[in-house]
Amino acid sequence: MNTAAAPSTRVPSRRAFARDFSVSALTAGLVAVAVSFGGPAAIIFQAARAASLDQAHLASWIWAICVGSGVTGIWLSLRYREPVVTAWSTPGLAVLAAGWAAYPYPEAVGAFVVSGALITLCGVTGLFQALMDRIPRPVVSAMLAGILFRFGVDVFGFLKSAPLLAGTMIAAYLASKRLTPRYAIVCTLLAGFAAAGLTGGLDFSGVSASLAQPVFTVPRFSLGAVIGLGLPLFLVTMTGQNATGLGVMRASGYHAPGSPMVASTGLASLLLAPFGCHGVNLAAITAAICTGPESHPDSSRRYVAAVVCGACYLVVGAFGAALTGLFTALPPALIAVVSGLALFGAIASGLTQAMEEADRREAALVTLLVTVSGVSFFGIGSAFWGLLGGLAADRVLTRSHR
Repeated sequence: MNTAAAPSTRVPSRRAFARDFSVSALTAGLVAVAVSFGGPAAIIFQAARAASLDQAHLASWIWAICVGSGVTGIWLSLRYREPVVTAWSTPGLAVLAAGWAAYPYPEAVGAFVVSGALITLCGVTGLFQALMDRIPRPVVSAMLAGILFRFGVDVFGFLKSAPLLAGTMIAAYLASKRLTPRYAIVCTLLAGFAAAGLTGGLDFSGVSASLAQPVFTVPRFSLGAVIGLGLPLFLVTMTGQNATGLGVMRASGYHAPGSPMVASTGLASLLLAPFGCHGVNLAAITAAICTGPESHPDSSRRYVAAVVCGACYLVVGAFGAALTGLFTALPPALIAVVSGLALFGAIASGLTQAMEEADRREAALVTLLVTVSGVSFFGIGSAFWGLLGGLAADRVLTRSHR
């Protein structure tokens, strides 16, 4: 079993960092960035299209999440000398893609501020674990699966409108999942580029290597956006990302305290929300790349991979405008298909966890179906009503077991 020493809070000197540096850690950090942008980044543009964001606000959004992820990842990794990888909330992106269009951009920013404040509060006060204990895991997992469900369905919907592109990407995904599962989404995206190029679907004439210019938006708070967007965003970030990310670190033998890390990501989210940041959190999939033995045989030197990952995020964030131009040049089908395929694992995990407790399966099913239905009342989206319905059903159906 892999074990690591208790975390040190002494930031390593440049000489110590140079001593701990390795090509394998550098490679792991670069791969983590490639994986994070191979699939989840596509969902950013899916959400942006749903919300009709212009390129300036989209570039600012990318800048904000990259800066937040880069700064917190570097700082926490150096502080604890453990591979603390932070990133943006992928389930949160799905929440935005599903419900952002219902709210004006300033109200969405207000919801981001509230979500960041709640995450910070949970980290500072230690309420993180207490809150998670109050909400049954199957209900939250079912809500997440319901939010993501549409993205999985859309993958196969494009077989009718864009059969060559969608078919090639699905085939590439299945093949790479069998042969090289870690790079499945990267391979799928490359296959999508190739198929789109052959069909004349790519036009990079508008792409330029210009620096991102952050756009500050004054938050506007509305009850509908806070409850329908901010609360689901907070819940899926805490349960689907922070809890999972901490679990990945613990499974790899690292013991950096969870509350300060959550507080740091929450504060970054709060400060960067007016620039479009929907949330920064502990990473899970990319963290597994940096915390594993492929990063370095010596677990005490793997923090270098997380620092490299954070540094790359800062570079990508600086050129967010170029990344925006790149993705807006891609066919909508390519973005939708790679987004859905990138979420297959999250959908499967959500469904599995939703049904793992026999006495809570019906409550989880209520949550899933209400969330998938898209029902909306008082300007509040289906994710909240799914959670509320699931909690009510759980209270009624499992009361005799408590």
